Amino acid sequence: MAEAGQTIGWIGAGRMGSAMAERLVRAGHRVSVWNRTRAKAEPLAALGARAVDKPTDLSSVDILFTIVSTGHDLDEVLFGPGGALTDAKVPPIVVDCSTISVEESAAIREKIARLGATFVACPVSGNAKVIKAGKLSAVASGAAAAVKAVTPFVESFAPRGVSYVGEGELARVCKIAHNVMLGVVIENLIEITLLANKMGVPRHAFLAFMNNSVMGSMFTAYKSPALVNLDWTTTFTPELLRKDLDLGLALGRQLDVPMPVTAATREMLQAHFGAATRTEDPQAYLAQDFAALAETMALMAGMTLTSEGENVPTGLEP
Repeated sequence: MAEAGQTIGWIGAGRMGSAMAERLVRAGHRVSVWNRTRAKAEPLAALGARAVDKPTDLSSVDILFTIVSTGHDLDEVLFGPGGALTDAKVPPIVVDCSTISVEESAAIREKIARLGATFVACPVSGNAKVIKAGKLSAVASGAAAAVKAVTPFVESFAPRGVSYVGEGELARVCKIAHNVMLGVVIENLIEITLLANKMGVPRHAFLAFMNNSVMGSMFTAYKSPALVNLDWTTTFTPELLRKDLDLGLALGRQLDVPMPVTAATREMLQAHFGAATRTEDPQAYLAQDFAALAETMALMAGMTLTSEGENVPTGLEP
C-alpha cells in the first residue's frame, strides 16, 4: 500500500498524462501538476490537484512522475532551465512513463543518480480511453526497492498490474517492442479489413468476426469503431508511431535481430506522410489518429471509404 501522506508531482498533462494523473487524484493522493501549457492542468486542479507554475515547484515532492513525448522533452523538463531537478532539493524517486530510447533513458538515469535520487522507467500500455476504463497496464525497470515503493501509486492508473522486468532500461525495450507490435497490428488489421471490404463484406461485420475470434484482442476491439465509422479522433499520432517504429528498428540493427515485418510497416506508415502532402491541410491530416492510415491504404487499393454509421462496441464498456 502507498504510504499515507506521500506527495506526488506530475509533469505532463497531455492525452495520456491528464487521464493518468486524474486517477491518482481520484484515488485520494496529494498530486501537484505542471504542464507547459497551464490550461491543460486546470481540469486536474478542478478535481483537487494543485497546478504549479514551474517544474521547480515540484522539487519537494516524495515521488515525481513524468510523461512527455520525447527523450529531449524529458531532459528539458528535468534538467533544462528551471527544470524539476535543478533546485537544491530533488524528489528522491523519479518515475518516467514516456516512450523514449534506451540510450536517452540511460543518460537521464545517470544524471538523476548523480543527484542522489533513483530513477524508475515505467512506460504504460494503452490510451486515454483504456485509462478511463481501468484497463491500463505498466512495465517497470530500475532498483527493485524503488519499483516496489512506487507500485501502489502506479496501480492507481494502471490497475491491470505493473510488470517488473529488472534493472536499468529493460522496461524501455519492452515498451518499444510493444509499440512496434502496435504498428504492425494496425497496419495488418487495416489491410485485411480493406481486402474483405473490397470483396463486399461490410467492415463492421468483418471486424465483429475478427474480434470474436481467437485473433481478437482489446486493441483490435477498441480500434474497430474508428475503422468502421472513420472516426479519427486522436489517441496516438502517426508521428509518435513512426518514432517508436524507428526506435525498434534501431534496436534490431544494434542487436542483429532481423525485423522485416516492422520495416515494411514503417514504409507503409511513411506513405501516409507522403499522402498528407497532397491534402489541403497536411498538418491537420497528420494530427489525426494513427488509424487514419486506413484512408491512405484505401486510396492505394483504389477505394474511397465512407462511414458505415454503425454502433460498434469498443470492448472497453463496463
